[in-house]
Amino acid sequence: MWRRRAWWKVGGVVPLIFLLLFFFYPLAQILRTSLFPPEGAPLAPLASLFTDSYFVRVLGFSGWQALLSTALTLLAALPAAYVFARYRWRGKTALRALATVPFVLPTVVVAAAFGALLGPSGTLNRVLQGAFGLHSPPIRLQGTLTLILLSHVFYNFTVVLRIVGGMWANLDPGLEEAAAVLGASRLRVWREVTLPLLLPAIGASALLVYIFTFTAFGTVLILGGPRFATVEVEIYRQTVEIFNLPVAAALALLQIAVSLGLTALYTRLQERTALPLDLRPRRSTERPVTGPGRRLFLVAVILWMAILLVLPLVALLARALTLGGGWSLHFFRLLGANRTNSYFFVPPSAAIRNSVLFAVAATVMALLIGLPAAYLLTTPRRGLRAILDPIFMLPLGTSAVTLGFGYLIALNAPPLNLRASPLLVPIAHTLIAFPFVVRAVLPVLRGINPRLREAAAVLGAPPGRVVWEVDAPIIARAVLIGAVFAFTISLGEFGATLLLSRPEFPTMPVVIYRFLGQPGIENYGQALAMSSLLMLVTVLGFVAIERLRIGDLGEF
Repeated sequence: MWRRRAWWKVGGVVPLIFLLLFFFYPLAQILRTSLFPPEGAPLAPLASLFTDSYFVRVLGFSGWQALLSTALTLLAALPAAYVFARYRWRGKTALRALATVPFVLPTVVVAAAFGALLGPSGTLNRVLQGAFGLHSPPIRLQGTLTLILLSHVFYNFTVVLRIVGGMWANLDPGLEEAAAVLGASRLRVWREVTLPLLLPAIGASALLVYIFTFTAFGTVLILGGPRFATVEVEIYRQTVEIFNLPVAAALALLQIAVSLGLTALYTRLQERTALPLDLRPRRSTERPVTGPGRRLFLVAVILWMAILLVLPLVALLARALTLGGGWSLHFFRLLGANRTNSYFFVPPSAAIRNSVLFAVAATVMALLIGLPAAYLLTTPRRGLRAILDPIFMLPLGTSAVTLGFGYLIALNAPPLNLRASPLLVPIAHTLIAFPFVVRAVLPVLRGINPRLREAAAVLGAPPGRVVWEVDAPIIARAVLIGAVFAFTISLGEFGATLLLSRPEFPTMPVVIYRFLGQPGIENYGQALAMSSLLMLVTVLGFVAIERLRIGDLGEF
C-alpha cells in the first residue's frame, strides 16, 4: 500500500508554522493591546466601545447596514436563483459566470464603478441632464447610504444566486407537484413545501452576505465619506488618523469575535444543506421556458441582472475613455507620466509593477503553503481533519484591515521586525489567498483513486515520484485555478495593503484610492483608467478559472 513518508509530514508543518507566525501571533498581540493597553486601566479600550456614544453608533451602523444590505440582496437575487434553478434557456451558463465577476472584483474598483455610473458627473446624471436640459445633476447619491447599499447588493448578488440557486436546482419538483395535485395554491406550495426546504440555503447565504457587509471597508470608505463608518473603517481611522492603537485593537477584537461566531453558524447551516433530501440532477429539474408569462419573467430577470451587474462596469470603462470629451486613451497614457517632475514622485505605472510583483510573490507562497495544507486535509484521520480544516480556513473569517493592524503592532520588533520590509504586503496577501488554493485543490486531491498511487508504489516508485507522476497531472488544472485565484486576490487586495504599504511601494488599489481623494479631472481620470485595468485583469482571470474548472469541482 502506498503511504506518505515522513517528509510529507514535515511539509505539512509549513502551513501550520506560517499560520502561527503570521496569523495567531498578530491576533494574540491584538488581544494583548486591547485588554492590557500600555497606558490606562486594563479593559478600558474594550469598555469604551460600549460606553462612548460615538463607538456605539459605529457598532450600531455596522450591524444594521449589514442587515439591510442582506435583506436587499436576498430580494434582488432570489428571483434570479429561481430562474436559474428551474428553467433551461440559452446563455444561462455564460450569464451565471458573468454574475460571479462582481464578487471577485476589488472593492476600490466597485466603488469607482458606482461613482462613474451614479456620481455627480457620472454617466446616468450626464444622460439625464442632456435629455432634459438640466443644469445640475438630478441624482445625488454620492456620500449616501443608498449608494453603499447598492454596491453591497452588486458585490454579493452571486452569493445568493450560487448557494440558493444550487440548492433549488437539485430539489425534487415532484414534491411541489404533489402538493399542487392535493389542491394547494402556488403561494401555499411555496410557503409550506419549497421555502422550508430552502431555508438552510437561504440562511447560509444570508449569513455569508451579512459577514461580508459587516466587515465592509473599501466601498464604505470611498462611497460613504466621513458620515459613515463601519467597524473596519473605524479601525483604519483610529490607527492611521488618530493613532489610538488600544481602541483600534479593541475594535479589531470585537470584529474577530463577531466574524468567527457568524462563520461558525454559517458552517452549521451549510451542513444542513448537505442533509439527504432525495436531491435530483439539475438536468432533470430544469424545464423549458413556455408561455408568455414565464418568458416575460425571464426577460425581466435578465434585464435586472444586466442593469445591476453589468452597467456599472460598462460605465466605468466608458467613463475612463470619454472623460474630458471624446473617446481617448489620454488618462491611460498619464499612468506612466510624472506630471509634477518631482524626484520623489512614484508614477502610477510603478504601482502596476508593484502590484504584479507582489501578486507573483503571494501566488508562489500561497502555492507553497496551500498544497501541503491540502495534502494534510486528505489524511485518513478524521479527528485531525476536523481540527485542521477550520484552522486553515480561519483567515477567511478575519477581515483584511484587522489582519493589517495586527501586523502593525506585532511585526515591528525583533525577532519579527518586518514593518519596514516590502515583504510584509505579499505575506499578508498570502495569508488571505492560500485558503482559496486549498479549497481549489482539495476536492480534486480527494478524488484521486488510491489504487493509482499503490500501483506506482508496487512498481518501485518512491513517494516523491508517485506525487510527481500520478498526483501532479491530475491536480494540475486545480493548482492553476488556485494560482489564478491567489494572483487576482493579491492584485486587488485593499484593506490590509492600505495599512501596510510603504509610500515608495504603492499598489494599484492604494493609488486608485489616493487619486479618488484628490481634486482635478486628471486625478479622477487616472483613477478610472487604473480601475478599468484592474477590472479587466480580474475579469480575464475569472474567465480563465471558469475555463479551467473541472465540472463543478472546487468550492469557490
